[in-house]
Amino acid sequence: MGKVLVIPDVHLKAWMFDEADKIDRDSYDGIIVLGDLVDDWGKGNDIQAYEDTLSRAARFASEHQESLWCYGNHDVSYLWDAMESGYSVQARQAAIDGVTRLERVLEERLQFVHKIENTIFSHAGLTESFVLQTCGRHGTDIEDILFRINRMSMRELWRNNSPIWARPQMEFYRMFREDLYQVVGHTPVEEAVEASGVLSLDLFSTYSDGTPFGNRKFYIVDTENKTYKEAE
Repeated sequence: MGKVLVIPDVHLKAWMFDEADKIDRDSYDGIIVLGDLVDDWGKGNDIQAYEDTLSRAARFASEHQESLWCYGNHDVSYLWDAMESGYSVQARQAAIDGVTRLERVLEERLQFVHKIENTIFSHAGLTESFVLQTCGRHGTDIEDILFRINRMSMRELWRNNSPIWARPQMEFYRMFREDLYQVVGHTPVEEAVEASGVLSLDLFSTYSDGTPFGNRKFYIVDTENKTYKEAE
């Protein structure tokens, strides 16, 4: 899997999957979804939006067996009953049911961190400090480290430097393994931003009034050569 189409934070915009399906399938080898399927400004009472988005996600996952998915902090907040900004008490059961159904569809394709060739994909970024805190010295084989991280719980992952919470765009974080490229969502950006080996692609976020913040474009990442281009 060399060229990967990236679908960043969805936040109840089920139409993003429809738009992704319009992209030329010959232009990429696989798909990765960076998480945060649920929650958005003023949508806490819109139970139907949660149900529709998670049902569309499950259908997309079934139709694209090559797709890999990452948990986002908003997704696991319902599974772990961990309230945060955007958490909807009203939509709690719909979110739990939908994410659980998606887990059954995806099985091992849904993880906190994926590594494809020379590139690491996660919702927020894999930092060196997180690996040191949770796995000890990182001279260990990277596959073993990722295996351990993907089986961690809220106790390890609900912290600011974790793969579901880090914001390398806003704070200084030394990223894990500088020889590896990282692709993340989580922090809204207006256009694709590459800095210090981290490519940020949370491009479909909005202001509180619903006005788009990002450019609403999809990108394809070359996981071997550590480059990216706009999808067509």
